[in-house]
Amino acid sequence: MCVPNCDLSGSLIVCADKHNGIWVMAKYANITGWGKCMPPAVMTNEDMATVLDTTDEWIKTRTGISERRVSHVPMSDLAAVAGFRALAAAAAEPEEVDLLIVATCTPDTVIPSTAAHVQRKMGAVKAAVFDLNAGCSGFIYGLAVATAMLRSGGYRKALVIGSERITWFLNWSLRDTAVLFGDGAGAVVVEPSERESGLLASHLGCEGDALDALLVPNFGTAGNRFVEDYATFDVMFDGREIFRRAVKGMALEVRIVMEELGLENSDIDLVIPHQANERIIQSLANHLGVPMEQVALNIGSYGNTSAATIPVAMCEALEEGRIRPGSNVLLAAFGAGLTRGAGLVRWGERTTPLGESDAELPPCDQTALEIMSEAIKRTG
Repeated sequence: MCVPNCDLSGSLIVCADKHNGIWVMAKYANITGWGKCMPPAVMTNEDMATVLDTTDEWIKTRTGISERRVSHVPMSDLAAVAGFRALAAAAAEPEEVDLLIVATCTPDTVIPSTAAHVQRKMGAVKAAVFDLNAGCSGFIYGLAVATAMLRSGGYRKALVIGSERITWFLNWSLRDTAVLFGDGAGAVVVEPSERESGLLASHLGCEGDALDALLVPNFGTAGNRFVEDYATFDVMFDGREIFRRAVKGMALEVRIVMEELGLENSDIDLVIPHQANERIIQSLANHLGVPMEQVALNIGSYGNTSAATIPVAMCEALEEGRIRPGSNVLLAAFGAGLTRGAGLVRWGERTTPLGESDAELPPCDQTALEIMSEAIKRTG
């Protein structure tokens, strides 16, 4: 990629390139924009109790969830609106994006990628695009990949989106999974930086021996497409096994990242964990020795939105003033696979958006229960 004649001084590595003349490799990749999109239809625990053998108290005490959102539009619509809002916050245009990553496990279509749908809806015509499926760890994986690609010098403006429509997969006869999940999207813009900011370190892993603990078994070529019940895409979920592995796995990844940077737990300003279960989040905070006041927690309002949980929580932390210039923000997640990951983001100089987008979802004239009525009838 580079000829030997490189200037390695400073924060930018500048090399001669035989095709383009100059190739600039950045040491850092800063988050310059952020945005989220949550569907308007709210399904409360009381709504759940009308179709499931459950109560508000049963759900809250086991998960911390009070309500979740149900999308009336394809997942790519959520992703596109979140993307437009992130670009506006960075004062950037879709045509400037040259890398678009959609972290999701609930794609619009198997072929093509959801990222291609998002590119078309946003007009990001110059972007290389692909989906990344690491389950609930997807956003950290996507941010790590985008950071590496930006630091290589080959790309200048990345849009990383975590977006899910998990309610589409739910079997309403399975109470333990139906109460957990919701829909939503969050996005960030990432650009090369001369300052020490952005994702400074990350570490990713997977425990494939436990992949059966969280699985949608029929959504792929391993299944027999000709059997009568092939269209049943149930989320199979072993909550105890996931809980047991989640805290241990996230803590391991966090320790690797912190040791790489030479940081102590006391150096952490804010922890943004994957929002899967309030008990798991509390256990992780205890393990890290971090008070819950320094932990982003919004699972009560949205449930588990998989790859969207961390970017959505990041947007809300910025709105609430919990992230300041120079803040050390620790990200940690686990998900289907069982994937896991952690990363340390040092926030840049700006914590307020440079602009706002007028992008909105189409109007919704149904309640959450009405949107899900056919699925409830068929699986409940």
